[in-house]
Amino acid sequence: MKTIGLLGGMSWESTVTYYRLINEGVRDRLGGLHSAKIVLYSVNFHEIEPLQHQGRWSEAGAVLGEAAKQIESAGADFLVICTNTMHRVASQIESHIKIPILHIADATGEEIKKARLNTVGLLGTRFTMEQDFYLGRLSHQHGLNVLVPKESDREIIHRVIFDELCVGRVNENSRERFVGIIRSLVGEGAQGIILGCTEISMLVRPQDSPAVLFDTTAIHARKAVEWAIQGRKLAKHV
Repeated sequence: MKTIGLLGGMSWESTVTYYRLINEGVRDRLGGLHSAKIVLYSVNFHEIEPLQHQGRWSEAGAVLGEAAKQIESAGADFLVICTNTMHRVASQIESHIKIPILHIADATGEEIKKARLNTVGLLGTRFTMEQDFYLGRLSHQHGLNVLVPKESDREIIHRVIFDELCVGRVNENSRERFVGIIRSLVGEGAQGIILGCTEISMLVRPQDSPAVLFDTTAIHARKAVEWAIQGRKLAKHV
């Protein structure tokens, strides 16, 4: 079995979910007392968040790149960045290490194509919804048409993520507003909705949405389990 490197803490609320889902996935696949081999480095999000909002992405990437080096040194075979937004600096992180990165947008794009959908709505931080590092990857590498909410709705989503979900608060009024935004995207033609922030699944549940949800945290975790188990199978044949 390959060792999974988790670069987490952004926020730790969703990193807990990654750890649980990956271990549950390994247990379900292998049975018995099996659990995942994991190296976890959890950063202090208080230090990363201002760099995001000040546009100091290179500095944030340098911090995460150093963390990734420590994960690699501890024996990880591949890296999982436990956040959508910080894939903004995935290439910079990649330059610090020799192990591969399991990109969250690739895992999500593959899942959407398996469902045979081509138009999806995207919820996430303003960075994820507005910048090309995520939208562009889904569009250019996976051939998807990605719709984003209008500007006022993007502001609501961003605020709820940082002011509520990242500190563990789940507000029913916020859930209703997210559902309204989802319904608007479906009205524009979205066949599915990407929960493109690893905390949004804390708030929006499958029963809340008129369209199929693509929970990036769960999708990313499942793909990490696949990579880890594939490594175990390859090792058996060597």
